[in-house]
Amino acid sequence: MEMAAGAGTGTAAGTRAWLTVLTTTDDPGKAETLARGAVEARVAACAQITGPVTSVYRWKGAVETASEWQVLFKTTGARYDALEAYLLAAHDYDTPEIIATPVVRGSADYLRWVEEEAVEEAVEEESMEEGTAE
Repeated sequence: MEMAAGAGTGTAAGTRAWLTVLTTTDDPGKAETLARGAVEARVAACAQITGPVTSVYRWKGAVETASEWQVLFKTTGARYDALEAYLLAAHDYDTPEIIATPVVRGSADYLRWVEEEAVEEAVEEESMEEGTAE
């Protein structure tokens, strides 16, 4: 039985079809860099930045309080591994928060857009070779 995009918990290769992925950082400029980089790399369709938020956490035995900015990415289950790898490489925290939450329902048109935008880019060499092979 096939479900419409907005009807339920679609799966892609055994993973949730759509995800929101949250990270935090200590500077609004860093948040924008992470957001823009993920969208440019097509590991997320979009990202929203909110903040500052106050985070209270235990780190290396001490309770800390810090102002942070949250970045919420919209992506697909198929692109999660690439998004996580991007965040681990681009983030300056030792242990960045990376939490994925499944999207169980949503507007079919919006979720289709997320799927269209968060895709691995095709290799352009083939089309370049076709254009120069005269």
